[in-house]
Amino acid sequence: MDKNGLSQKEFSEQTGISQSTISDWKRKKTNPSADKILKICEVLHITPNELLAEGTVHDGRTDYVFALNRDEEVVLESFRSLESRQKERLLGYMTALKENK
Repeated sequence: MDKNGLSQKEFSEQTGISQSTISDWKRKKTNPSADKILKICEVLHITPNELLAEGTVHDGRTDYVFALNRDEEVVLESFRSLESRQKERLLGYMTALKENK
C-alpha cells in the first residue's frame, strides 16, 4: 500500500476488504487468505509471488524472504548449519530424489 501511495482506507475501498481485516494482517503479520490475494494483486498491480515475498536489495542483488511452513523452516535451518561438504552431499541427494519420481 505504501509503495502505491494508498492509505489503508483507500486500499480498503478499492479491494472491498474491511479496514479491520487489513489491520489484523499488519498487526499479526499474517498473510491474506487465498480468496483475497488476487484482488489485492489486481489493485496493487503485482503478482501473488511479489505480494507474499519481501524483496530487499543488498550490494546490487535482491534477496527474497518467503513465508515458510514449519517443515520448510526446519529444513532451511538445518541446511544452513551444515558444513560445505555436507551441503553438497545433501543437494546431490535431493537431485537424486527428484530424478526418481
